[in-house]
Amino acid sequence: MPIFDFECRKCGNEFEKLVLKISAPAPECSACKSAEVVKKISAPGFRLSGSGWYETDFKTGKKKNLANSQDSSGN
Repeated sequence: MPIFDFECRKCGNEFEKLVLKISAPAPECSACKSAEVVKKISAPGFRLSGSGWYETDFKTGKKKNLANSQDSSGN
């Protein structure tokens, strides 16, 4: 589901809103009901966990320890 972050230019309130259509107008501020709202840029939440990923299941030999050896070398 596309949840976007918004900020009100009038009162500075930051809030999240579920937006079902990309072309939908920006929602009104949840605090002051102003229409002066801008969409903020935010990073998506993304995490690879569990089995079935390259890091845990498909690497072989020296490649499997590549991430660990780079971390311990101080780079």
